[in-house]
Amino acid sequence: MPVILLTGFEPFGGERVNPSQEIVRVLDGEVVAGHRIVGAVLPVVFEGTPERLRELIGQHRPAIALGLGQAGGRSALSLERVAVNLVDARIADNAGAQPFDCPVIAGAAPAHFTTLPTKAMVAAITECGIPAELSLSAGSFVCNQVFYALAQLATEFDGLRAGFMHLPWLPAQAARFTDQPSMALAIMLEGVRAALACAIATRHDPVVAGGATH
Repeated sequence: MPVILLTGFEPFGGERVNPSQEIVRVLDGEVVAGHRIVGAVLPVVFEGTPERLRELIGQHRPAIALGLGQAGGRSALSLERVAVNLVDARIADNAGAQPFDCPVIAGAAPAHFTTLPTKAMVAAITECGIPAELSLSAGSFVCNQVFYALAQLATEFDGLRAGFMHLPWLPAQAARFTDQPSMALAIMLEGVRAALACAIATRHDPVVAGGATH
């Protein structure tokens, strides 16, 4: 059975939970559109993460690799379009490292576009009644590092398509703040399933507007 590699992260930044970790735990082993999901929870640590992703891709040879990450303050499932070859950490990672102004992979391309049909995936999610959006920035922390590393691997492994999705806070996380958006885990799970099914069925994005003015 062909494989989908789905990655998430452990909690970071003082949080006790990370929605990406919870989704990966639930979906690990599930079958979507004839593809078995292999879930992997990554540490929020810069050092060694690209190498770990290479090991996972080499071991499982997935058709699709989708990274998931937490983006507190966002109100929708965000499909990322561009990964940049830049690490510039506003906060320290979980190992205490805070690198800045350095590449994810030295000597590699300045940026990579996703090879997943993000516009179609957003449409598939919104058809389920779940907020979804396109995003042109995955930041410059470990989420972007994972996205860039997966996109680079997609240039090296035949048949691999790769991308990244950011997730809102869970309600229990947002409750600590005033007027911050959140999304229930069950809703996010439905959205991720819809996105994966769409990615499997869709090789090319529809030719429709999806840009931003700022």
